[in-house]
Amino acid sequence: MYSEWLLYVTFVPESNGVEERDQMTAANREQNSKNGAYKRTLVTTALPYANGPVHIGHLAGVYVPADIYVRYKRMRGEEVLFIGGSDEHGVPVSLKAKAEGVTPQQVVDRYHKLIKESFEEFGIDFDIYSRTTSDTHTKTASDFFRKLYDNGKFIERESEQYWDPEAKMFLADRYITGTCPHCGNEGAYGDQCEACGSSLNATDLINPHSAVSGAKPELRKTKHWYLPLNDYEAWLKEWILDGHKEWKPNVYGQCKSWLDAGLQPRAVSRDLDWGIPVPVEGAEGKVLYVWFDAPIGYISNTIELRPNDWQTWWKDPSTRMIHFIGKDNIVFHCIVFPAMLKAEGSFILPDNVPANEFLNLEGRKISTSRNWAVWLHEYLRDFPGKQDVLRYVLTANAPETKDNDFTWKDFQSRNNNELVAVYGNFVNRSLVLTHKYFDGAVPACGTLTEADEAAFREIEETIPRLNDALEHFRFREALREAMQIARIGNKYLADTEPWKVIKTDKARVATILHTALQITANLSVAFAPFLPFSTRKLLAMLNLPASDWSALGSRTLLAEGHKLGTPELLFEKIEDDAVEAQINKLKETDKANAEAAKKAPDFAPDCAFDDFAKADLRVGLVKACEKVPKSKKLLRFTLDDGKGERTILSGIAAYYEPEDLLGKKLLFIANLPPRKMMGIESQGMIVASEDWKTDAVRVVLIDDSVAPGSKIG
Repeated sequence: MYSEWLLYVTFVPESNGVEERDQMTAANREQNSKNGAYKRTLVTTALPYANGPVHIGHLAGVYVPADIYVRYKRMRGEEVLFIGGSDEHGVPVSLKAKAEGVTPQQVVDRYHKLIKESFEEFGIDFDIYSRTTSDTHTKTASDFFRKLYDNGKFIERESEQYWDPEAKMFLADRYITGTCPHCGNEGAYGDQCEACGSSLNATDLINPHSAVSGAKPELRKTKHWYLPLNDYEAWLKEWILDGHKEWKPNVYGQCKSWLDAGLQPRAVSRDLDWGIPVPVEGAEGKVLYVWFDAPIGYISNTIELRPNDWQTWWKDPSTRMIHFIGKDNIVFHCIVFPAMLKAEGSFILPDNVPANEFLNLEGRKISTSRNWAVWLHEYLRDFPGKQDVLRYVLTANAPETKDNDFTWKDFQSRNNNELVAVYGNFVNRSLVLTHKYFDGAVPACGTLTEADEAAFREIEETIPRLNDALEHFRFREALREAMQIARIGNKYLADTEPWKVIKTDKARVATILHTALQITANLSVAFAPFLPFSTRKLLAMLNLPASDWSALGSRTLLAEGHKLGTPELLFEKIEDDAVEAQINKLKETDKANAEAAKKAPDFAPDCAFDDFAKADLRVGLVKACEKVPKSKKLLRFTLDDGKGERTILSGIAAYYEPEDLLGKKLLFIANLPPRKMMGIESQGMIVASEDWKTDAVRVVLIDDSVAPGSKIG
């Protein structure tokens, strides 16, 4: 199946293409964009790690905005290729496999399938969603590396890296744990402390140990290949800082910060057993570093999809390439990957990288390791048929310029108060009234009043703002403009009141509903990039085919007499219990995390045996047990201690009912000095344990065969 593409995958520079690209200054590129010289658009999305599912942070940061943009461009009749796929190499996959006791391939097979199917069900309309374990990718990445190697673009360097003497392997940073030198967290990784957020080197850790075997690692020399990013620093400054000032401030600013600090050579290989083998002699046991391997996936996935013309999309200067990513990938897509492409010599460069910031969840950072996330596949299961609700909320609340927050209450509110009460309400009223008064046929349009004209004018005024926002990756703003059309429609119906006018002037109602229906048809265009599922539903109700973007603003999308389909609710309310269930799920996650984080208390300092022996531990039979009046904590015990009876008070009332302990034999300390509590003299202490996992207190019970008064020790 791959025989065809093999003919095209060799990276041979096309002299004309290289010359044209190199001659395209920043001004040329800007002019290309303005005058439409770009003939096609290549859109890529960050490759999610196939070591877990996709969550709402991924969706808001990358996939929903990319999908909106692609749908919009296709509606404009532009040629677009939408490339996605799974990143299946690297340490996170290996760690997941080791934790589960399976192979890395088994891990990525499972999660690639889950991610791909979740995207499909959610309506992310990739032209291809492939993977970096494919044969196509392996050859593409190997050939890319080999060309740079043969052309002397790498430097070889020996460095010291931690070695596991028991597992007999070099350790990636994530395979090393220890104590953070900044906050004292004992579970810090060799690259980062997740407790305080500090970036670390493995050698910074206090008391480092291998996550593979638990052994203390030792430093050993190893050889790797490096891409000398410093050699491209001057070119990158010109290309980005001078040539792409139009990039989003967060993207431009992060790039400038890195460039101002000075670039250093970056390793392109690692000592691992999972990944693409380095394709040179003497590189046994080494694989391509995942940051080098993964972005080449955009190229290999294009080759897999378009084996005969992939070079048009990657080497023709009239192709515009756009990377949709999160802010944690800015450096790789704006500095590292362009430097790789520049070193190779025959590829175009990204024209824009509209990276978003992070989305938080209920005021806290999303954490996959702590399960603090809303997982896409679970959302699709819990809210069937409500893909567009999540698409809407994530777009309306997108972290475009700063970190933003997703809350379930806001999710409910935006659905009920915007999608249902504004957009859905207008559509429903327009169609239901038309069916009621005109048998579901588009009524004739009479003379337009100022109110009718004003509604159309207002809609026409939104269109340039909507277009500009979409073209410049401001999707929150674009969605507001689309919703503004629905608000105009709602207000128009509220002002014209056709349900009242029908009593006196049916012809006027015909014009009102004709106008309302034309606005409704416009909504099927305006919302199509954002809400594909409800758009298809609306088109079925209008009995219309999908329109292209040029139809937006038209007053004649529906002909007089056109028969409408059956009206139904476009959206439905989300009830409190559905939201509470999701909030409770997060609370349970919190509880589980808290329990998992607990540790058994530290042991007390050493105690001399003679001191311990002074404690007289005895078995007592509970003859009576009752709550102490006016005390929430105390139980009063009457014990048979083998010599008689004694009274002991114990603060365990929250954990036992008195009858639970009646007749039981338990352990007590007999030789403590008497102590008065609540006016009652306590003659000893009941021995109990506090469970460090649950905080529950449990008395130490003794086998019933042991006689009261028996000594312990």
